Amino acid sequence: MEFKPLTCGDQPKIRFLVVDDSVFARKNICKMVEAFGGEIAGEAGDGIAAISKYNDTRPDIVLMDITMPKMEGIEAVEHIVHDHPEACIVMVSSVGYQDNILSALQKGARHFVQKPVKPEAFYEIIRYVLSENPEPAPVTPGGGQS
Repeated sequence: MEFKPLTCGDQPKIRFLVVDDSVFARKNICKMVEAFGGEIAGEAGDGIAAISKYNDTRPDIVLMDITMPKMEGIEAVEHIVHDHPEACIVMVSSVGYQDNILSALQKGARHFVQKPVKPEAFYEIIRYVLSENPEPAPVTPGGGQS
């Protein structure tokens, strides 16, 4: 399938930080990102490395696994967003428990993608988080109003 290159404002290429403890998963995600016209700014295998890489590379989007050694993805999201409120982070995980998704969104992640990742759905989610309205959807536990 052919994808129209992702854009954001007048940037020629969207820069991605790919964070996953599985080298296979990282390489797979990197291939998809490149097929979408994106550029890999860096890779990390755990949350601690993700924070450091984020500070070094300042990517446009972080694709973050949840379950990792040393520091979980949700904790890394909290650290990154605390220091960089503009950070755009999409969780990519096979652990799709409602509590994890909710926690990640509350800590500042913009969206969630379930593994195994389907390129078409992944592309649409990335396009969505790059859109004019980068704010996450409001999270209201219990369905009530916040």
